[in-house]
Amino acid sequence: QQIVDLYRSGKPVSDLNREYGVSDVTIYKWIKQLSPIALSEGAEISAKDYKAMEKRIAELEMECEILKKATAIFARKR
Repeated sequence: QQIVDLYRSGKPVSDLNREYGVSDVTIYKWIKQLSPIALSEGAEISAKDYKAMEKRIAELEMECEILKKATAIFARKR
C-alpha cells in the first residue's frame, strides 16, 4: 500500500523500483489492485474487493440453485 501511495503522490514507478527492489510489473499490478472503482452512490471500492464480491456472489447463486433443486425434490416426495 505504501508503494502505491508513493506512486499516487507523484513518484515515478522507475524510482520506486530502484528504491524498493520491486519490479515495474509488480508495482503496476499493485496499483491496479488497489485503485478504487467508483460506484454509483459516489462510494469507491478496490479492484481486489470487487473480485472478492464477484466470487461471493457466484457462490451464493450456486447455493441458491442447489436449494431450488432440493426444494423441487422434496416437493415431489410428498
